[in-house]
Amino acid sequence: MLATPGRLPPAAQDARWAYETKQDGQRTVVYLPGDGTLRLRARSGEDITAAYPELQPLGGELGRLPAVLDGEVLALDDHGRADFQLLQSRMGLAHAPARAARMAARVPVHLVLFDVLHLEQPLLTVRYADRRARLEALALDGPYWSTPGAVVGHGAEALRATREHGLEGVVCKRLDSVYEPGVRSRAWIKIRNMRAEDVLVGGWLPGKGRLTGLPGAVLVGQRSADGRLRYVGGVGTGWSGPERAELAALLRAAATDTCPFDPVPPVRDAHWVLPRLVGEVSYSTRTRAGLLRQPSWLRLRPDLAPEESAADLPENLP
Repeated sequence: MLATPGRLPPAAQDARWAYETKQDGQRTVVYLPGDGTLRLRARSGEDITAAYPELQPLGGELGRLPAVLDGEVLALDDHGRADFQLLQSRMGLAHAPARAARMAARVPVHLVLFDVLHLEQPLLTVRYADRRARLEALALDGPYWSTPGAVVGHGAEALRATREHGLEGVVCKRLDSVYEPGVRSRAWIKIRNMRAEDVLVGGWLPGKGRLTGLPGAVLVGQRSADGRLRYVGGVGTGWSGPERAELAALLRAAATDTCPFDPVPPVRDAHWVLPRLVGEVSYSTRTRAGLLRQPSWLRLRPDLAPEESAADLPENLP
């Protein structure tokens, strides 16, 4: 069951919803047949059990009680927050068990459990509130797995808390909802905390198909402490048709043969421009190298000159 992007439920309906922390990891269904083993399947249906050997002991936690659980595999940073870039070093190792075992010692994962789909009998048609109570009664908390709590009501406070703690957001789940496998349901609503910052445009990539002749994406950067323009990513969404056409004209006027980024990013087919256009973008978080994740264009900032914009890299990034 998948969540639909949206907003917090109306205040008058707040008490009808539960709020869970949105996790940034690999969604997985956990099969516990009751014989001490476990099987993990990704959203694609792929068997990913061998990729995460540290989760194998979970297979014996419920004894002979068969269960099917829903959760997310995370890799945690030094502050205990999910770091998808860390997790990527663990993904894709289902067919390389020896390497998976070595990586488990270096980058252990943590499985958070948030639903139960089967417990001796199917629970798909049981209300979320009752499924959640059954899950919590299992008390599945171990060295590499846990069952984080859900808050009923107080959605605005829950969302604000995730922002204050640098977490990805919340998932709102209607208390009376059933579990709908494979459905992106309005009974689950996901809200991602997005940040916004100013950037300098240093290049662009040609669009394809209906965007032929227009920029498909702009290449953006921010100033480091030593004054260099550091590449922070490509932005390919957020424009209307007229806005993209206006941007195309501005980019053509600023064309140059010299890449303004230092170092030059490994981007093929790039067209460089003088870094004099300031834009504002939204994004979810940064990679360890300082790149913006899930960036989207918000607006041009003609009110800001390049030398006076707030386009500076955080000091703790390379």
